[in-house]
Amino acid sequence: MKNKKLFIFIIVILIFIILFFIFKDKILKIIYPKDYEEIVKLYSEQYNVDENLIFAVIKAESNFDENAISHKSAIGLMQIMEDTAEDIAIKYNIDIDFENVKESVAKVNNNINIGTKYLSVLLEQYKNVEVAVAAYNAGIGTVDNWIDKGIIKSDGSDIENIPYKETNNYVRKILRNYEIYQTIYK
Repeated sequence: MKNKKLFIFIIVILIFIILFFIFKDKILKIIYPKDYEEIVKLYSEQYNVDENLIFAVIKAESNFDENAISHKSAIGLMQIMEDTAEDIAIKYNIDIDFENVKESVAKVNNNINIGTKYLSVLLEQYKNVEVAVAAYNAGIGTVDNWIDKGIIKSDGSDIENIPYKETNNYVRKILRNYEIYQTIYK
């Protein structure tokens, strides 16, 4: 009786493994969707940021929940802080309602617009994804301080040395998501 249950269990597991490999791409596309694709594509092209990186950030930041608000009050799909949104909107002439910044940044179009523009600024400043993503999470001042003190290299080659556990995990998560998006959406 015990051997029969074990045999059935092994068969069920094997069936699941076979089904996973048969439907791997479909399953991964469910887990790693491209919701809001038209908006992402628009700002990806406008700001010259790989759309798969934008999707990787959205996946990590909000898991595509447009109503997400973090414990630090970051808003929306790309988890933008109000101050960051205002700074980016002013510097780069992005039209938002400055009387109601929180509500304006929560709108999907505005959120992806500002988040992608901010990401493009960081990519331009740091010249690599790893350090740019670290700055997206920890802030430019913090990342510049790490570079100045030799904690991390400006080329992102030792990104595992990021001293903040949250940022270290965040960067790894974004890079993993980015690789998966690049693989399944060739």
